[in-house]
Amino acid sequence: MAELSGTELLAGEGMTPGQEDGEGDSMGNKFLVFTLDSQEFAIPIRHVIDIINAQPITRVPNTPDYVKGITNLRGKVIPIVDVLTRFGKQHQEYDERTCIIVVEYGGDAVGMIIDRVSEVVDMSEDDISDPPAFSDSSEAKFIQGVGRVDGGVRLILDFLAVLEDSAYVPAAIEE
Repeated sequence: MAELSGTELLAGEGMTPGQEDGEGDSMGNKFLVFTLDSQEFAIPIRHVIDIINAQPITRVPNTPDYVKGITNLRGKVIPIVDVLTRFGKQHQEYDERTCIIVVEYGGDAVGMIIDRVSEVVDMSEDDISDPPAFSDSSEAKFIQGVGRVDGGVRLILDFLAVLEDSAYVPAAIEE
């Protein structure tokens, strides 16, 4: 599979970053699949504003380790959260495939650092089931469901739960 950037993945689905799905539009069944610590996760693409390469991040004092800081995205300063660290796992060094998924959270943009984006897939409601109740892993509370696609499964990330400690995520600042 040829490697595509996140924006190319969105464009391949007939979307531009930040495009909302209209009524009757099929974007409600599309999910962005990404890898984090060798595990595949997915989020509904309708919440994705943009996908950008990792870039310089300015640390903000007195924030938890998982809030990496802030960065400038086209004139708007946005907070950046490292999802792996939020899961309570050891920080990994970023590489050339590390990227930031920018999502809408409470009317603002927030970036989530992930290892790499993979693809955009279709999953209907019938393809999605509740997460298993027996898991007690640190990231289990962040799993919204399990999607079946292409003979495999993708964990559907509850990105709102990942970002829910909004007191720790600095408000976006307009420049």
